[in-house]
Amino acid sequence: MEFDTLLLSRLQFALNISVHILFPSITIALCWVLLAFKLLGNITGDETWVRAYRFWVKVFALTFALGVVTGITMSFQFGTNWPGYMERVGNVAGPLLGYEVMTAFFLEATFLGIMLFGAKRVSNRTHTVATLLVAIGTSLSAFWIIALNSWMQTPQGFELIDGVVYPVDWLAIIFNPSMPYRLSHVMIASGLTCAFFITGVSAYRLLKGDDKPGPKYTLRFALLMAALLAPLQAFVGDLHGLNTLEHQPAKIAAMEGVWHTEKGAPLLLFAIPDEAQQKNHFEVAIPKLASLILTHELDGEIRGISSFGDDHPRVAPVFFAFRIMVGLGMLMMLAGIGLSLLLWRKGGLKPWQLRGLVAMTFSGWVATLAGWYVTEIGRQPFLVTGILRTEEAVTSQPPENVVVSLVVYVLVYSFLLTAYIKTVFSMARKAAKLERQELLPLGGIDPEPTVFDGSLSTADKNSQQELSS
Repeated sequence: MEFDTLLLSRLQFALNISVHILFPSITIALCWVLLAFKLLGNITGDETWVRAYRFWVKVFALTFALGVVTGITMSFQFGTNWPGYMERVGNVAGPLLGYEVMTAFFLEATFLGIMLFGAKRVSNRTHTVATLLVAIGTSLSAFWIIALNSWMQTPQGFELIDGVVYPVDWLAIIFNPSMPYRLSHVMIASGLTCAFFITGVSAYRLLKGDDKPGPKYTLRFALLMAALLAPLQAFVGDLHGLNTLEHQPAKIAAMEGVWHTEKGAPLLLFAIPDEAQQKNHFEVAIPKLASLILTHELDGEIRGISSFGDDHPRVAPVFFAFRIMVGLGMLMMLAGIGLSLLLWRKGGLKPWQLRGLVAMTFSGWVATLAGWYVTEIGRQPFLVTGILRTEEAVTSQPPENVVVSLVVYVLVYSFLLTAYIKTVFSMARKAAKLERQELLPLGGIDPEPTVFDGSLSTADKNSQQELSS
């Protein structure tokens, strides 16, 4: 493999987008969760929801800040590594990115300060409205970014003059064929990422002996959220797959490992794709299931990779990333529904189950990245499908220049990710320690750490009785 400017620039952009997407994948949904905590506190008068809001708004602030920092570097690369992109499609990409700044970012920037620091400085109603507006801002940001990305996947509403794209129908550009499915898929993925992030941190607090109701409330809430969203994601994913089959059949062929056009294609649970021989090794397959899922017919036809000539992506990365995404999605569904039922029927979770949730804290990150790789690698060799090939947009800078910036990005992002994860769990430990100190008996002996039994402790009940009186 030759590490030329094209490959190095692709690796650098992949690194940047991979790190950046981690943070919006949490904050988009977390802001709506914070709004739910706020409303539950307002409606029920239960101080526990207010305390949950106070803890998680700190996590939101940290995550949002890193999302902004890592997002800024993304725009730099359009000029440093991909000048041909803005030269050819800047008439579409520029306005869409501008709309994101004018609507979403300004809305977030205006009301984020009130949301983070205004709880004791403005009325409760104003603070709730500020939280709502920030949540709308995060979703608007996702809307515009997904609109642009979807247009790059399934472009329409433009005309091509001397190789340059000019918009002719903005509604067609924004609401291109794949946009509704891609936006729904991304928003639900954010919800699942956020749900398991909350369950993992809440379970960690409970294992550390935090016996206050806060982590119990948030664990219940997030598990129910996962139980509802995981099946919905499977349904939306099926619709998205049908849309991709219609508009990007080469991507589907790579996802399913179909080398030659065939009817009644099997669903490959596992295989090792061989690009050189255009075949799979060590196949574990369910006959005709791929055709049934994608065409809703047992003998439905799926085009193979060989029918696309050179206009198809590398099969192995797309093939394996798709299975990682689906596998984690199934695990999330089982965990969300199964543990929610356990809480409902048995009233509690055992320590090993809580440890399992801690292990899944960042499972949404892995699934999101896998899905993103399917989307982006599956579009290759095009940067904009059918219009701009990736090699046509790359910079003419020598590879040595790209290597330097790539190494710097690797070092900085490694530090940021490590610091972020350590800080989140440090915040959880600190919250658990403070709660445990409040429960220490007069003799100062630390009681045995409690495990989530689904009920409120005596201290919790007394606290609630004091609040109600």
